[in-house]
Amino acid sequence: MSHHNPTAAKLRTLLFHLSDIKRITQPSGCRLEQRRAESHLLIVFTSGAGLVSINDQSFQLSADQCYLLSPGDYIEIIHDYGGGSTIEYYQIAFTVIRTSDAGPGTFTGSILDDRHEITAYPFSRLLRLVEDLHANRQVDCDIKWFHQHMRFQELLGFLIEQNYQSGHALHVTQSVESTVQYMQSNYMENITVKQLAQLANVPYWQYSTVFRELTGKKPLNYLNELRINRSKELLAGSSFQLREIASQVGFADEYYFNRRFRQTTGLTPGQYARIKQSSIRIHDWTGHQVDIPVQPKRIICHGETFGDLIALGVEPIGEVGFLSGDPAYRSRDRKRGGDDKPVNMELTSALNPDLIIFANADEAAYKRIAHIAPTVTFNSFAPLEQRLHTLGELLGRKLEAKRWLDRYNAKATYMWQQLRRSYIVPGETASVFIYEHGRRLFVMGTTGLSSALYHPFGFQPADKIRDILNAGHGFIEIQESALSSYAGDRIFMLVPEHPESRQAMEQMMSSPQWSSLPAVRNGHVYIVQASEWNYADALIREKLLEMLPRLLGKIS
Repeated sequence: MSHHNPTAAKLRTLLFHLSDIKRITQPSGCRLEQRRAESHLLIVFTSGAGLVSINDQSFQLSADQCYLLSPGDYIEIIHDYGGGSTIEYYQIAFTVIRTSDAGPGTFTGSILDDRHEITAYPFSRLLRLVEDLHANRQVDCDIKWFHQHMRFQELLGFLIEQNYQSGHALHVTQSVESTVQYMQSNYMENITVKQLAQLANVPYWQYSTVFRELTGKKPLNYLNELRINRSKELLAGSSFQLREIASQVGFADEYYFNRRFRQTTGLTPGQYARIKQSSIRIHDWTGHQVDIPVQPKRIICHGETFGDLIALGVEPIGEVGFLSGDPAYRSRDRKRGGDDKPVNMELTSALNPDLIIFANADEAAYKRIAHIAPTVTFNSFAPLEQRLHTLGELLGRKLEAKRWLDRYNAKATYMWQQLRRSYIVPGETASVFIYEHGRRLFVMGTTGLSSALYHPFGFQPADKIRDILNAGHGFIEIQESALSSYAGDRIFMLVPEHPESRQAMEQMMSSPQWSSLPAVRNGHVYIVQASEWNYADALIREKLLEMLPRLLGKIS
């Protein structure tokens, strides 16, 4: 390191503090308005194409690129309208403190001398660090936060090292990376770590360490994984004998191949081949291609999918509450945030599922659970009709889905027509509110009780709630001062279970602001237990067809 390098000298005085990390999805055809960075930002793109404009510089946007912004910089992200793909990226916000003899102070200048587009080689290592940071973002104790902060320091160190100095460190990394590519093309050959180190021209003792940093695996474990993955393709799509497959992928004999295959997958090659011959390949909600059984028998669901499955005549062997160690889940814990409940990996594995339905878009969480059994992501916030058709396709129950929906839609239309005769008039609007997570106020959108209220013959959403529905949001948080902007002609207030949230609801409902709402003045407020009715699944939607007429006759 040169003592004359101004960036290096500056770095000695800087301390870095992680503030926040988010994963952001920008739909196709969308243009993000220019915005000003309030803190230092690291933006890491993982998919999509378009243009990134930072201050007066423009960069071609593509996956595997990252950018560094300082406070006060302006950024605009423009989608490639001809590409048709979604832009996805991580945004990491952090604060920089500068130390000096006069004492510490906030540093708002450029860390890398006004460079915005920065190098990350190999990008796969950067992505692993970022995904790990995102997966552990919700820490709940000081020690876990300390480990999270250390992860962030490792990530910054990786980037800063590459972007203010070049030379031996990067050369070694590139050399070892070239052997990874060599293994991917020559996995069927007899390969040793010594040969790979010689090929990279890197000392044997250093090679394995750098290789593990790049791939997360030891060289021979990585080689074994390449061979097993190729053998899976041959087992699923060919009639070769086991000894032929073992030879083609680089194993010395079929007995060793059989043992390593079973250690890796939990199945013998023969068992795997039989399963694959009775499976179908599907594309799930977040874009994975997954081979699932034609008729899965042992299904686990994570998220608000349980009632949808029951409606199709499918009885899962486990659901989010059970897998989280909460046997009372169905009676009291199926809240809007159920999709965020962590999966108990040990219990999930012990149930030996043949299919997991995962109502979560968190890729890091998906990768952890997908090792247990074929796993498909599922959008539990999608409309009921879309959800049931999707599950019907997945589970071979398309006819059952159609029949249930036809019956439900006929009953719902009849109910709303009857209500119009006695209780409501065309065009009336309705809103659903709930206090959760302490004293935070939410308005419901595409999920929960509100999903049952908005019907061609039923209630209509207030204008601001229509915007929420159009955006596909299950719910959003609002300020109490904005309540009147979201309040409809009828208000459904969900009673939370948590005492602090319930107290916040009661205080608000005693306020002059509440009393001034038209729905309150007209006696059109309905108090509903969230633990019983704030779900969008098929079973609750059907029960609401009986409950709503009774509820509308009881005005609070």
